[in-house]
Amino acid sequence: MKRLIYNKLIEWENRKEHKPLILLGARQVGKTYILKEFGKNEFKNLVYVNCHGDDFAKSLFRDLSVQRIVTEIERYYETKIVPGETLLVFDEIQEVHNGISSLKYFNEDFPSLHVAVAGSLLGISLREDESYPVGKVTTMRMYPMTFAEYLLACERPKLLEALQNLEWDSLSVMDDLLVELLRQYYFTGGMPEAVKKYIETQDVELVREVQHEILDAYERDIAKHTKPQVARIHQVWESIPTQLARENKKFIFGAVKKGGRAADFEIAIQWLVDAGLVYKIERVKEPVMPLKFYADGSAFKLYMLDCGLLACMAEANPNAMLLGTNAFTEFKGAFAENYVLQQMKATLDTSVYYYSKDNSTMEVDFLFQTQERVVPTEVKAEENVKSKSLSFFINEDFKNLNLKGLRCSMKPYIDQGWMENIPLYAVEEYLKRKRGK
Repeated sequence: MKRLIYNKLIEWENRKEHKPLILLGARQVGKTYILKEFGKNEFKNLVYVNCHGDDFAKSLFRDLSVQRIVTEIERYYETKIVPGETLLVFDEIQEVHNGISSLKYFNEDFPSLHVAVAGSLLGISLREDESYPVGKVTTMRMYPMTFAEYLLACERPKLLEALQNLEWDSLSVMDDLLVELLRQYYFTGGMPEAVKKYIETQDVELVREVQHEILDAYERDIAKHTKPQVARIHQVWESIPTQLARENKKFIFGAVKKGGRAADFEIAIQWLVDAGLVYKIERVKEPVMPLKFYADGSAFKLYMLDCGLLACMAEANPNAMLLGTNAFTEFKGAFAENYVLQQMKATLDTSVYYYSKDNSTMEVDFLFQTQERVVPTEVKAEENVKSKSLSFFINEDFKNLNLKGLRCSMKPYIDQGWMENIPLYAVEEYLKRKRGK
């Protein structure tokens, strides 16, 4: 399946001075697949070393002599590693001691060789027994498949072209088709194996099996990597659907455990964030650039890395999601918000926040900044877009800032001056167009 990160990999390959590449991402987002495809298509030779449970790989990094490592790989795999012609891939690099550290020496001692490593954020970012090669590597973050990538997987390149061009009149004619595809994406999410299973079989039960297997793998990783905090991480992780089902989605510690406090779960939450399994969206006190200056870490929301996994955890009825309209309305809009945030994280090279007033129900779902402005964003799961929060926020509370809002809903595109409304299925492409403005 085509992934949009492929073009970034080509850019890295063509850099005159390329550093070893670390492809970061949660488990099962497609890191191994894309590196293999990249190596096969763009290089004369792909040398793939899987470090998971491999005795040869474990012994390979017994010291950090790059020349010895390369020579032993050549002998073991009966191949020739040639700079400029070979892509050397280390998969599950976090599984071997000194694997991550070795990248510093690949950069210094063998800079002409293209080296790429893949590993779960659960391991690479959190490994404590060796130092991260800061300044010696290039990092890329890989996310679950976006809606655009889902359309490509469904062999809908022409439809995607209309979305990429933001041809609003044409899109309105194809609205029913796009809504149907978006409904499918809410159900499958962006985990490649789940998408592949649905496209090949249309069997919702088989898709759910795949999603359960992924969630089970995350559970095993939690138990594997965090012995002292296992129970608390499980409690936070399992509470997320309940947290998002509330009208006010601010994370409540008491909903995790009766009497729970921030001090009880801080480490557990940060672990899930660092592992890439959840997105932590902090509140901001002012919609002023840079937003990070105004972040309030004491108030935040937690969203899942993938809307399909959220649906699985919440035990949402697959047929109701695929055939009915309640996919967009049930769960108090949680699927829509999680979907929009998922596209934001994969598209924008910036942090995302939200705004709320103390002692008030007024809330703006998301705020992000481009190079030029702050964009307050409201998500509505259906065509009923009645809400005073965004209008009051822009036209009353912060009128002096001349903000322009964004509303994502099931209504067609309209520019009302103070706010643009875009259909939910166009979120990703709209953000790509606007991120540098």
